[in-house]
Order: sequence, then C-alpha cells, then structure tokens
Amino acid sequence: MKQLNYIKVEFPARSVNEGFARAAAAAFAAQMDPTLEELGDIRTAVSEAVTNAIVHAYPDRVGLVQLRLRILEGNVLEIMVRDRGRGIPDVKKAMEPMYTTGGEERSGMGFTIMGSFMDGLRVRSTVDKGTTVTMSKHIQVKANG
Repeated sequence: MKQLNYIKVEFPARSVNEGFARAAAAAFAAQMDPTLEELGDIRTAVSEAVTNAIVHAYPDRVGLVQLRLRILEGNVLEIMVRDRGRGIPDVKKAMEPMYTTGGEERSGMGFTIMGSFMDGLRVRSTVDKGTTVTMSKHIQVKANG
C-alpha cells in the first residue's frame, strides 16, 4: 500500500509519556476525519502498546520507545510501537488473555485489547533485541450529504 503521510517519534520509556503517545496518535489520526469511536479505539490501542513497552521491555532501566504512524491508501491507519528491550520469548503465549509477566497488578489483557480495537495486529519479538507491535485500522469514509 502506498504511504500518504507519516510521523515518527521516540521517547523515554517512562509512564508519564504514555499520555503523550496517545495524544500524538489521536492528533495525527484526526486528519483522516475519524469518528469519536474510531479515535477512542486508536487512543486505547496506542495506550496498551506503549504501556506494554514501558512495563515489560525495560524492567530494570529506562529505554526508548518509538511510535510510528502511517496513513496508507484505502484510508488505513498503521500504528507501530517498537522497543529495544528484553523481548518476548513466546509471543503466542504472551498474546493469550490473562497472561502477564508484569506481576499481580497487571491484567494480561493488553494484546487482547489491542486486537479488539484494531482491524489488524502483528507482534514480532526477539529476546534481548526488542519487540515491534504493528496495528492497523481502516477509518470509515464519511458520505457527503
């Protein structure tokens, strides 16, 4: 698919930056004229992906999180969240509902939530090299009336 526009930002894996990432994604997506529901879906999915990177990728240090958004032909928004942290040994297991490595305070529903709010979800990870979460959402084109 042809890329029509994009942004890429990088920030320290600190919990205070999760809100920034969510707002940046929503602001960028606004040019596609999404509904409030679609915008909420985007915010939620970005929040989950960035929080996963902050909590799980760097348990003993503050690393970097990269957020990239692309608008593709066909009114598709692609969202990529990448870290260079500890990686996920078993992606299939990690994507199961209720599975977490983050302790009792974590729900283990991050990937499930991302998948339910997005049209596409792909997770690639290599131990000690990091994880890339790529999500896509088709934004409905509004009829002129």
